[in-house]
Amino acid sequence: MVAYNALMVTDEDKVFKALADISRRKLLDHLHEKNGLTLGELCEQHNMSRQAVTKHLALLEAANLVVTVWQGREKLHYLNPVPINEIYTRWIGKYEQARVQALHNLKQALKENDDE
Repeated sequence: MVAYNALMVTDEDKVFKALADISRRKLLDHLHEKNGLTLGELCEQHNMSRQAVTKHLALLEAANLVVTVWQGREKLHYLNPVPINEIYTRWIGKYEQARVQALHNLKQALKENDDE
């Protein structure tokens, strides 16, 4: 049996923490709509101070949900959807798969009943 270490924070934990806040989800939504935004452009779209947006972006970067690229003197922010896909695969996809299989089995059973 593997013991769970409550002090160990995984990459997955960082993603869940980052996604738990509505302001961070809105930042991700804006980057989904238009990738490669500067801090100033992100601040214009939110009713938050520059410092608040910077703190949210730092958490999103720590979770690898946002990656940055320097273009001259500008730091551009890009959405990285890979961690979200990993969460989907690990936490949503496997549970959804059983449900879809159950619906498929039900459909087959109903079809067999109709054929009789």
